[in-house]
Amino acid sequence: MALYTPEYKPNGNEIAVLTTSKGTIRVQLAGNDAPIHVGNFVELSQKGYYDGLKFHRYVPGFVIQGGCPNTRDLTPEQVINEGSRRGCGTGNPGYSIHEEYTTNPNNVHKDGTLAMARSQNPNSAGSQFYFCLGAQPFLDDGYTVFGQTIEGKDVIGQLRVGDVIEKIEIENANE
Repeated sequence: MALYTPEYKPNGNEIAVLTTSKGTIRVQLAGNDAPIHVGNFVELSQKGYYDGLKFHRYVPGFVIQGGCPNTRDLTPEQVINEGSRRGCGTGNPGYSIHEEYTTNPNNVHKDGTLAMARSQNPNSAGSQFYFCLGAQPFLDDGYTVFGQTIEGKDVIGQLRVGDVIEKIEIENANE
């Protein structure tokens, strides 16, 4: 799959506002540490790519994951009951981005960290992201951190498979 370089250049002040079916989460994006990941996330968010997608993976005390386009046309119940059979967790935006966990000086998976999921290939991230449910230091050397929750950790703690990403807006983005 082709590697994509986002046109959007982060200014380091971007805040992602995720409106979910359980409430709102605010994340300070790490544009200076992971500019490719933040640029990609900003572009996808501004295009409405994430609107209506569902969270498809929940592991208690580990992560809640979303951003798979294969969840778009499924009901929350279908994601819960038939997700793996319907390809939830296997979708992407049609490209992947270069890893930044080897260059991000603050690539630390803390409680509330926002990071990008990927397959075995280090350069296979695209649109799927996860929030850490507690510190996950063993992920630091393999997955790119690109944000930290500043409001709404209680909302993250309530999210489960099938919950909806209603929209993601980016505050302080370059015009």
